[in-house]
Amino acid sequence: MHDIRWIRDNAQAFDRGLARRGLEPLAQKLIGLDETRRALITKLEQALARRNAASKEIGQAKAKKDETTAQTLMAEVAALKESMPAMEAAEKDATAALEKELAQIPNLPLDEVPDGKDEHDNVEYRVWGRKRDYTFAPKQHFDLGEALGMMDFELAAKLSGARFVVLQKGLARLERALGQLFLDTHTGENGYIEVNPPILVRDDAMFGTAQLPKFADDQFRTTNDFWLIPTAEVPLTNLVRESIVDEDKLPMRLTACTPCFRAEAGAAGKDTRGMIRQHQFTKVELVSITTPEQALAEHERMLESAEKVLQKLDLHYRVVTLCTGDMGFASRKTYDIEVWLPGQNMFREISSCSVCGDFQARRMNARYRGKDGKVKGYVHTLNGSGVAVGRALIAVMETYQQADGSIVVPDALASYMGGLKVIERVT
Repeated sequence: MHDIRWIRDNAQAFDRGLARRGLEPLAQKLIGLDETRRALITKLEQALARRNAASKEIGQAKAKKDETTAQTLMAEVAALKESMPAMEAAEKDATAALEKELAQIPNLPLDEVPDGKDEHDNVEYRVWGRKRDYTFAPKQHFDLGEALGMMDFELAAKLSGARFVVLQKGLARLERALGQLFLDTHTGENGYIEVNPPILVRDDAMFGTAQLPKFADDQFRTTNDFWLIPTAEVPLTNLVRESIVDEDKLPMRLTACTPCFRAEAGAAGKDTRGMIRQHQFTKVELVSITTPEQALAEHERMLESAEKVLQKLDLHYRVVTLCTGDMGFASRKTYDIEVWLPGQNMFREISSCSVCGDFQARRMNARYRGKDGKVKGYVHTLNGSGVAVGRALIAVMETYQQADGSIVVPDALASYMGGLKVIERVT
């Protein structure tokens, strides 16, 4: 959520930021809505002040036994009382209209973010590792998984429909092992606190991290008005909603491994085979709550934390800086980590790490206080995948596949696999 006071004082800069996002100027429209709201507030305040003053004048008139003046003043007070509910309703409607408009506007990109229209304009930041050489044509994960008898999309469709999967045996354990490795790394080496949050949340939580109202169609909602989380970013970030955090507790670093749910409303025809784009998937999330001064350094640190788990698995990947046209709604700057998939012969996203400034904090009313006890302002929030477990499973399967279709278990997962070193078909 944007600060209307900042927009009033920086209208041209605000519109320039929107233009970089490919949006039309909105500053004057918003300022107009704010002027209407402020005028109504002033009118209401003046009416309240006059009612209070007239009430005192009634007492003074009665003390002087000036009944004519007292009756006139009493009539004035009665008229003010009668008109004030309409004034209050008008002010409330004007405030709601402004907030509705502000809630639909994405965050503004940092100056350093490259301009562009879509993923083709993203800029490579760095590369780790290299492509492996195979003496055979690498297969895609779904061909491998189905041949092993451990990845079943047809069975999942009987249960739930398209974009679900049933994993069994070695692949089910491999996915669990990946989540454990990621959590152990982030908590044991990267300084994150593990959290086991709810995966059903209310409207306010989804609004706080900006999934609502704009992206309601991308979410799953229960019949009793809970939302299934699309990412643990939602409950983790909202842990500080409507609170004031002590500055000496920042940065606050949180991680969770949860099921995630997305309707994939705009994904018709995309990645219809396999596990790349599922309605339900597992992801390890990273969230940081910081002061404004800490945020950019924390962004680089979060990226390195996400990279570390891929390096442990010896997976080839690259990091790209997203351009203005490919950034998420709440982000000011985003790094994507794209892992190399030999079966697809291409890089695919496995993590996004974003710095959001105070955009989410304003929606959540999350602030921080200094050592002097005074509230200093809104916290800054960051979120990132550390990483998507299902996509890591895909990357491990395709990277560590052998000519006979078996999968070698990476060394980093050995302690989680109960002695299993190779996943192969069990007849």
